Amino acid sequence: MARLPDDPETFIRTNTALETPAMVPEFKLWLATEYVPIWQATEAWLEEKNVDPPYWAFCWPGGQAVARFLLDNPDRVRGRRVIDFAAGSGVSSMAAARAGAASVIANDIDLLSLVAAKLNAAANGVAIDTSAEDWLAGPPAAPEADIVIAGDVCYEKAMSVQALAWLRSHANAGRLVLLGDPGRNYFSAQGLEELARYEIPTSLQLENRGMRETVVWRVLPHP
Repeated sequence: MARLPDDPETFIRTNTALETPAMVPEFKLWLATEYVPIWQATEAWLEEKNVDPPYWAFCWPGGQAVARFLLDNPDRVRGRRVIDFAAGSGVSSMAAARAGAASVIANDIDLLSLVAAKLNAAANGVAIDTSAEDWLAGPPAAPEADIVIAGDVCYEKAMSVQALAWLRSHANAGRLVLLGDPGRNYFSAQGLEELARYEIPTSLQLENRGMRETVVWRVLPHP
């Protein structure tokens, strides 16, 4: 079950810092750095604070790539309804909103992630909605949308298979589906079309290299 500290907004502001992601200098996000408590957080510390692993406190390369692509290609989302699956920090949602999307829903099953996404959006003067529904679990289904975006969802085998099938179902329904991936172990490019490729600086404490080549893919419908 998703958990929240007693005062989630104060928790985020106290334990992270407003930082600029490498690929999207247009934004500042509440993120973990070497200088804030959550960077050094142990499992016991998170348990004490009633917090799940803080994936939202890092701006992962897949999300940064999607955000960069949308900011550079605003015509893709302008005036359209966008949903952001497993939104994490909300950086891709923010980029869609900044690029002129008619509406944006950031989705994550981690409640603290959604609080962080809202704080990040407010810090950058953009408006997004949030949803904590588990869209992979079946009904209630994801809301109607014109565009579906996702980043870094292929880090576990079961999650990768399920997420890619779910994304493909949206492509089959005629929606534009964008996926950012930095070459995670369980990623497969089968049935995808490359749209953009970026070299994104990463922390060696999070990744196994200092730069991650990250691709924005379009998920194609089944022929």
